[in-house]
Amino acid sequence: MSIVDPMVAGIAAGWSHTDGSQLTSNQRCEADVIIIGSGAGGGTAAEILAKRGLSVILVEGGALKTSQDFTMEERTAYPSLYHQAAAMKTKDKAIGIFQGRSVGGSTTVNWTTSIRTPDLTLEYWQAQKGVKLSAQSLQPWFETMEQRLHISEWPVPPNPNNAALQRGCEQLGWQFTRIKRNVLGCWNSGYCGMGCPVNAKQSMLVTTIPAALSLGASLLSRVKAVELIFKQDKISAIKALALNESLQPTGIEVELVGRHYILSGGSIHTPYLMMRSQVPDPYQLLGKRIFLHPTLLSGAIFDENIQAHSGAPQTIYSDQFVWRDGAEGELGYKLEVPPVHPILIASKTIGYGLSHAELMAQFNHLQVTIALVRDGFNRDSQGGQMQLTDSGFELDYQLTPAFWLAARHAYLSMAELQFAAGAKKVLPINDGMSYLSSWAEAKAAITKMPLQPLKTIVASAHVMGGCAFGEEKRNAMVSSDGRSHYFENLSVMDGSIFPTSLGANPQLSIYAITARNANLLADELSSVS
Repeated sequence: MSIVDPMVAGIAAGWSHTDGSQLTSNQRCEADVIIIGSGAGGGTAAEILAKRGLSVILVEGGALKTSQDFTMEERTAYPSLYHQAAAMKTKDKAIGIFQGRSVGGSTTVNWTTSIRTPDLTLEYWQAQKGVKLSAQSLQPWFETMEQRLHISEWPVPPNPNNAALQRGCEQLGWQFTRIKRNVLGCWNSGYCGMGCPVNAKQSMLVTTIPAALSLGASLLSRVKAVELIFKQDKISAIKALALNESLQPTGIEVELVGRHYILSGGSIHTPYLMMRSQVPDPYQLLGKRIFLHPTLLSGAIFDENIQAHSGAPQTIYSDQFVWRDGAEGELGYKLEVPPVHPILIASKTIGYGLSHAELMAQFNHLQVTIALVRDGFNRDSQGGQMQLTDSGFELDYQLTPAFWLAARHAYLSMAELQFAAGAKKVLPINDGMSYLSSWAEAKAAITKMPLQPLKTIVASAHVMGGCAFGEEKRNAMVSSDGRSHYFENLSVMDGSIFPTSLGANPQLSIYAITARNANLLADELSSVS
């Protein structure tokens, strides 16, 4: 079956796309709006602004990859679609971080899970962080983006990996929810994390970005923004560098000039660009309170063939423990499952030699449950801090006693659930642990097992915060509308504006809040154009 790729067809028909690796001289590019980053925030904003008749330039440091490049192979997907080939880590190497780096950003490689911002999160932001958003005010924007991206409950029965999570919850009387996904015509292959080869995933790559380009927007790929040029309260330009096919600077500079500038590089690259540019930050907020939903893993061996690499990656989650003590109580955690592909799981498990070989030999019978810790809601969970270095940046994220307490509880919950679902043995992914053959044995072992950085496997695919929004300058860099408190023509539209983590997968929150704020910006810019 032949798949028509909208980006390939559109560019062939004349859509404006410039690959920075092909530039041979310095460039100056002008538009009404310059958007840095093409992920959930940048892609959404680009379409909305272009629809309102504004000229838009969308700038992406990664390459343009399309369905023709998505071969469903880890060995090519991770180097070409992820930052640092999916091997990014925190400063102490204790947390692995997955972040997309291509046109479409992380929407190109995420697992399609689409969950609205929890009401309790929004209530906490209102009460504690001065954010003027509520579930009611965001309701029409959630609906708009759910319709735009075909977000709906997945009608296909869950694969065995997700079914085990559901079955365990049912046996224990725990809460669980069927996940809504942003897909249209999904083939249920399970390889979402490597780019969708049939364009069923409704990422920015196949929805809002093609729509914006068809309306006259321009796309620059392999072009990296490196400095905001400003005087007093106005940005005059953004300096960018063209990158070669290895994403290294070529020496060619690109000057980006607009009436308004939107930063949508995500929670690492938006604060990094602002810090590097030495923008005003009197309360020292930039790059602080970066949250990760630090995630624990628990493996389980079943008699049945799980084949967790096959089928929609995430279709069930449980919020049984997310809010157990309220927003400001003990750190809660969300239970989900990941897709289990060979390189992914081999790099995120423990042991070596025979013990590692034994685990991988049972690959098709391996079920994995994950616990995403909800960080940022109390004084013992302040998140990470970005630090500039001579070669770039480091993210210093300290795993606190509050996290380790939540981690132990999470390991206990995951083991109990997996045994309730029918597991024959369970393996907490923590160095020094062996297979556990019963819930009683697991409870005793996990209660006393040592937990510490580098020995306990911790990962993250949700980077949030670092440029918080809110109405008070002492707590926020931008307003609830995403507008800078210090520059009249600068906005931030990505997950960096979140003042805490969400307690839910973030893409739909970014879509909805960006849709709201981009429409407000379009109203203003259109009225004075």
